[in-house]
Amino acid sequence: MLKTLTIWNFALLEHVQVRFDRGLNILTGETGAGKSILIGAIGTILGKRITAEAIRTGCDWLRVEAVFSLEDLSSELLDFLQEQAIDTTDATLVIRRQLSASGRGNILINGCHVTLSILRQVGSYLLDIHGQNDSLALLKPENQMKLLMQFDDTAQDILATYQGAYSAWRDFCKDYARRKKEAHDTEARQDMLLWQEKEISDGKLKIGEDVKLEKEIERLSHAERISHYVEESYRLLNNTTREECGIVPALSTIKRNLTELLRYDDALENAQKIVEEAYISLQEASDEIRTYGEGLRFDPAALDMLQRRMDTIYRLRKKYGATIEEVLSHQRKIKKELSDMQNLDADLSELKKQIASSYQHLKESASSLTVQRKKTAHVLEQGIEERLSSLGMPDAHFHIDISPAENYTKDGHDLVEMRFSANAGQAEKPLHKIASGGELSRIALAIKTVASTKDDAVPSMVFDEIDTGIGGKTAQMVAECIAIVSRYKQVLCITHLPQIASMADNHLYIAKTTKDGSTSTTVRVLKEEDRIREIARMASGDSMTEVSLENAKEMLLHAHQKKEEIEADS
Repeated sequence: MLKTLTIWNFALLEHVQVRFDRGLNILTGETGAGKSILIGAIGTILGKRITAEAIRTGCDWLRVEAVFSLEDLSSELLDFLQEQAIDTTDATLVIRRQLSASGRGNILINGCHVTLSILRQVGSYLLDIHGQNDSLALLKPENQMKLLMQFDDTAQDILATYQGAYSAWRDFCKDYARRKKEAHDTEARQDMLLWQEKEISDGKLKIGEDVKLEKEIERLSHAERISHYVEESYRLLNNTTREECGIVPALSTIKRNLTELLRYDDALENAQKIVEEAYISLQEASDEIRTYGEGLRFDPAALDMLQRRMDTIYRLRKKYGATIEEVLSHQRKIKKELSDMQNLDADLSELKKQIASSYQHLKESASSLTVQRKKTAHVLEQGIEERLSSLGMPDAHFHIDISPAENYTKDGHDLVEMRFSANAGQAEKPLHKIASGGELSRIALAIKTVASTKDDAVPSMVFDEIDTGIGGKTAQMVAECIAIVSRYKQVLCITHLPQIASMADNHLYIAKTTKDGSTSTTVRVLKEEDRIREIARMASGDSMTEVSLENAKEMLLHAHQKKEEIEADS
């Protein structure tokens, strides 16, 4: 429920705070006073676009703030707010929207910044604005279907079951189409994959093989230089010619000399140990070098074979992966795909069975949905015809035609068309072919009245001057219909008719004033005496008389009695 609406610098509204009650909130005032501006401000809270042109002349910004009670809001909205990390522990929901003259704006819900898209989703749960132009929405088939489904919880449950069946059937069909296309492309791809798999298999790759080969190729490619290093190193270690003495023989002589020296003086005992250890180590190094040199062979044929093997590995790595591991992984994927191709015919056959089974379930669910929709349509059209009769159309006939659709859709296998005849003896025709603007408004109001007892998705409703072009007894009936809706929802209604204004539970008067060359709009709650004068003004104009005032009192008394009757019936 909307509790308060506070507006700053919005068109003629300089600073206005409006408090709304449960039941029927009536807004009246002179033409041009700013009633539509107030509805426009409410629209901004629901996510409608606004521009800097809406900012009051001479101001740099506008702001609209609405406070809603969380008590009447749907669980779906509360879940959505929690998903958006918006705090709902308090009993209120505060929406604040601000726009600067530069066009920059921000939106906050309970202090959290949100996008315009999120605001629209939240707004769809809070308020339903119904104006003169909104009656035209009834002409759209999708809206007629939506209205019918909102009226019956059972139909909605069956629709949910149907949509599950529809989704499963569609998934099977999509999967079959995809697999069928794969089958069409399979032959050429299968030949390519078989060739790739054979090429990799013929390579007989082993993990780590390329690293070993690269080292061996490096060694054989530099065999002559390696041989030179080995020979020179061994010669320097072991040479015993007269011209030069190798390191190992020299160390042997030094070790022997120091050993003899120790017999006379142990001062060089540590030096002797170091030389002995060095001798042993270099002797071992010399043996390893000799053994390595003896095994060193330069074999051009072996080098060529290794290089050809490495070329094969390079070629496979270039095609199928940066490493042997990646090439072998690609080979496994090829084998998996080839295996899947071999099972393709069996998969298609199984998918056909699944499609047939899911289609049968789809048909049964759609049939149940159709039956329930026809039951709902019968109840709804009876209630609407009764309301149309009370709205000055006693001979009107309203029928909801449900016929088979050409294809199954997410909404079922039905086409919903609302048909209408205003006069006795006339054939019913689709709304868009026969209903006038005034008739559409009354049909929409009749539907809202009947549906309000069932539709609890939105706790508040706004009627924006839907009484245009009606009067007399019809006006009284329209007032009673709006009063009925207000027993189930909070209603905000802008009206020019005293019959409707008389039904108010909370009467707000909107006035336009000019001071110091500046025009602004004010909103105030009317007390009993002020209500009498306002209703008298609405009924007879500015020239009020005792008779018009008495007539206004009579209208208020009659409205009070009628509301008691409505309360008793509800």
